[in-house]
Amino acid sequence: MESLTILKDESKRKEVLAVLEKYENNPTKLIPILREVQDIFKYLPEDTIKLIAKSLSLSTAKIYGVATFFSHFTLEPQGKYVIRLCDGTACHVNKSMDIYMAIREKLGLEGKAKTTKDLLFTVETVSCLGACGLAPVVTINGKVYGQMTPKKIVDVLDEIVKKEKGE
Repeated sequence: MESLTILKDESKRKEVLAVLEKYENNPTKLIPILREVQDIFKYLPEDTIKLIAKSLSLSTAKIYGVATFFSHFTLEPQGKYVIRLCDGTACHVNKSMDIYMAIREKLGLEGKAKTTKDLLFTVETVSCLGACGLAPVVTINGKVYGQMTPKKIVDVLDEIVKKEKGE
């Protein structure tokens, strides 16, 4: 089968093929397939999208369309810790962008980079986290941190780094 050569990593290819088999290669199950495949890689790599497209007899454009439409899918590698900063109205007027800049500076992110080179952190801005009463608010892997300041977020990041280093 030609699709078997699309994804070169043997163990990952087997995992993806197992997900496809679980859903009986049914193109109507594309969203749960993408969700489970993203759990394997923490994002949707290009070669994996090609494998899924071939296996489901769909165009890669169709898969990219679905993957880019839904915000919970990503086409870029994600860090172990995904930081989401709200920049909705309540957070924005409470200086969420100062927090964003503090995060980027602390993590050494330059230009358009969202993920640290060591794949430890990814930082994203979102329109709403549904916690306006806690503005400005940040989540890290789903844990909510309210009434954040640049200093508070740096302290949280320092704690995570210490934990990762085993200190």
